[in-house]
Amino acid sequence: MGGTFNPVHNAHLRVAEEVRETLGLEKVLFVPAGTPPLKSGAGLAPARKRLEMVRLAVAGNPFFEVSDLECRKSGPSYTVNTLEKLSDEYPDKRLYFITGADVFLDLHLWWRPERLIELADFAVVSRPGYPFAGILDSPFVLKDRWLANKKKELAALDEGKKAAVRLRLSGGRALHLLRVAPLGISAKHIRALLAAGRSARYLLPEHVLSFIIQNKIKF
Repeated sequence: MGGTFNPVHNAHLRVAEEVRETLGLEKVLFVPAGTPPLKSGAGLAPARKRLEMVRLAVAGNPFFEVSDLECRKSGPSYTVNTLEKLSDEYPDKRLYFITGADVFLDLHLWWRPERLIELADFAVVSRPGYPFAGILDSPFVLKDRWLANKKKELAALDEGKKAAVRLRLSGGRALHLLRVAPLGISAKHIRALLAAGRSARYLLPEHVLSFIIQNKIKF
């Protein structure tokens, strides 16, 4: 599960837990982005600070781990490079990339997306304002003879009548679409609260909030 985690919050953790449980994953590896190509500049806390916040957030969950793979390198962090390295590091494991429906629809903007979808199965979770029916418009979803049935399943998923639907990616891997708890928490909102001197309690782990305050982190 990659991302800037700027800062990590309770919705990140809940999504990871639901995906892990639904798909029966052995563990979820959180990979904070070092220098994300699409999200850099002002407002982004230093990579090492964000890494430490994620470590604090996942402490106590035996199914969660943190990787500093992207934070310890210089230059832009490209997910395709990260997945290639993780494939080498875990040659006997099947990798899943967890992301939101909104991010998946922007996959064409990423570095080498055609290679990216060959390296891992995708676990795409629900996001407000991004119906799963729109996923079929992605050029990375395989359009096969079962498409008509899948449209019905996606409609049921959007209506809350199904919890998950499995499609295929054009690169040959699986695409799992998962409906998760609709927690309206965003890092952007948390940053705005902190900048205004308001409380962000119960939106992110207490240890993470204490770390932000103690280290006077400015977003």
